[in-house]
Amino acid sequence: MRKKRRRPPLKVDQPYTKEFYHQQGSIPGTIIVDENAPAPIILLIDYNQTDVTQQQLKTPEECAAYLEKESISWVDVQGLGCADIFQRLGKVFDLHPLVLEDVVNVVERPKLEDYEYQLLIIARMVVPTETISGFYSEQVSFVLGKNYLLTVQEESEHDCFDGVRTRICNNKGIIRRHNADYLAYALLDAIIDGFFPVLERYGERLEELEEEVMVNPNRETLQQIYQIRRELQQLRRAIWPHRDVINSLIRDGYELISEEVEIYLRDCYDHTVQVMDMVETYRELASGLMDVYLSAVSNRMNEIMKLLTVVSGIFIPLTFIAGVYGMNFEHMPELKFSWGYPICLTAMATIALGLLFLFWRRGWLENPSTIKHD
Repeated sequence: MRKKRRRPPLKVDQPYTKEFYHQQGSIPGTIIVDENAPAPIILLIDYNQTDVTQQQLKTPEECAAYLEKESISWVDVQGLGCADIFQRLGKVFDLHPLVLEDVVNVVERPKLEDYEYQLLIIARMVVPTETISGFYSEQVSFVLGKNYLLTVQEESEHDCFDGVRTRICNNKGIIRRHNADYLAYALLDAIIDGFFPVLERYGERLEELEEEVMVNPNRETLQQIYQIRRELQQLRRAIWPHRDVINSLIRDGYELISEEVEIYLRDCYDHTVQVMDMVETYRELASGLMDVYLSAVSNRMNEIMKLLTVVSGIFIPLTFIAGVYGMNFEHMPELKFSWGYPICLTAMATIALGLLFLFWRRGWLENPSTIKHD
C-alpha cells in the first residue's frame, strides 16, 4: 500500500496539482503526518431539539462522554499535524485502521466505504480565493455513526460549514429534529454548493477572455486560457466522483441513512449533476477560446501578409521603372530630355496612386476587425 504525505499549502490562485504516494510494502493503516501541517483543533457541537452545546475540546477522550448520549454529536477536527491525536481519536470512535489511513493520509479520491456500524465518506471541498480565478481545495472526511458525525479537515482557515453551524446554533430549519445522517447530508450539500461560487468566477473570466481574444489576443491571453483549462480539469476531478458517492448513499440502502434523508440526498445529487454540467460547459468554452485564439492570430498574420503584399504590389512597377533608368547604357534619349525626370516621377506617382485606388475599390485595404456588422 502506498504511503501518502500531506501536500504543501496551496497557493491562493492554484488548486492542488501534485500527489504523493505510499512507498512499496508499507503496512496497511500506516499514518503519515506532515511536520508542517497545522495542529488539530477539536470542535464539538452537541444538540437535540431543545438544547445545543458548542465548545472546543482539549483532548480526544472528552468526546467519549458525548457519544454515550442520545443527542447528536458533531466532532469537527481541523488540522492533520499530530498522529497521536488521531490514534487516540481512533480508539474513542473505534475506527478501523484503514479509516484512519484514509482520513489522515490525503489526498484520497472522493469515495464511500461501509464499515457496518460506520460509514466513511471522503469528499473534496473547494473554496473561492480572492483572485479573479482560482480556488482552494482540500479533503474533508466524514465518519458517520448512529448518533454522531466525525469530520476531519486539513486546516481551519478555509471552511464552508459556517452556514450549517449557524442553523444548528440558532435552531433554523429542521436539522436539530433529525439524526446524524441529516447532518451529514447538510454538510455534503454545503460542499457541493461551494462549487457554484467558484464556477461563477470562471464563467465571468471566460467572458472577459472571449472579448480579449476577439479584440487583442496576445501571449498572456494564451497563458490565461491554459491556466483556466488546467484549473477546470482539477475541478472536474474533484466533483466527478461525488456523483457516485451520493448515488450510492441513495441506492444502496445503508442502515445509517434513513429513507427521509435519501429524499434530500436526491436534491444534493441533482446539484452535483448541475455542477458537472457547468464544469463540462466551461471546459468546452475554454477549448473553444483556444481555437478562437489560434484563428485570431492566424487572421492577424494574414492581415500583415496582405499589407506587405499590397506594399510590394505598389513598389514592383516603381522598382521596374527605377531599374530601367538606372541602367548605364550610353544611348538613352530620355536621359537628356529636360522634362524627363519630372515626367518619370509623375508617372511613378500616378502608378502608385492608381494601384492604391484599385486596391481600395476591391476592399483589400480594409481591416476586418474594424468592419461594423449589423
